[in-house]
Amino acid sequence: MSGGTVNVVGIGGSLRADSQSERALRIALDGAERAGAKTTLITGADLVLPFYDPAVPERSPSAYRLVEEIRNADGVVLVSPGYHGTVSGLVKNALDYIEDLREDRRPYLDARAVGCVAAARGWQAAVNTLTSLRSIVHALRGWPTPLGAAVNSADVRFEADGACSDEQVASTLRTIGAQVVEFATSRV
Repeated sequence: MSGGTVNVVGIGGSLRADSQSERALRIALDGAERAGAKTTLITGADLVLPFYDPAVPERSPSAYRLVEEIRNADGVVLVSPGYHGTVSGLVKNALDYIEDLREDRRPYLDARAVGCVAAARGWQAAVNTLTSLRSIVHALRGWPTPLGAAVNSADVRFEADGACSDEQVASTLRTIGAQVVEFATSRV
């Protein structure tokens, strides 16, 4: 934490600017901000990165920024669309860059709270994607927050103005953001 402020980075969305999953991420980050965090959003075009290759040490400016934001984060919120029942390639490739943190004082996502959200058109894809995100976070030594969200975008719509068609879903997303801050604060 820098100066007592919790830094939370939100990663997710799709190639489509202002996608449903990006809008869900914004609501979760709003919950983190309401809990006192400084937030950074990395989504859409920011996630268009070369395929991760550990044998190539050079990083594009976007990849370098992603790694630095995660390195300096006290907590993370991940939101992935569910493509064919799992994490999108765009989000998975971004998560692969966390390997660059393996030699850090806090390797990977070590001891960081991570909120996980999956948005898909259908419950099966949403639930499977959420399970995949939580498994990835465990493998990267992070702590998935107790609350995660599987959002069925066939039933729930996120509007450009930040509104959500289901207030319970919006509340859940904000709670996930707040839990990231709560757990990051308790680590100090």
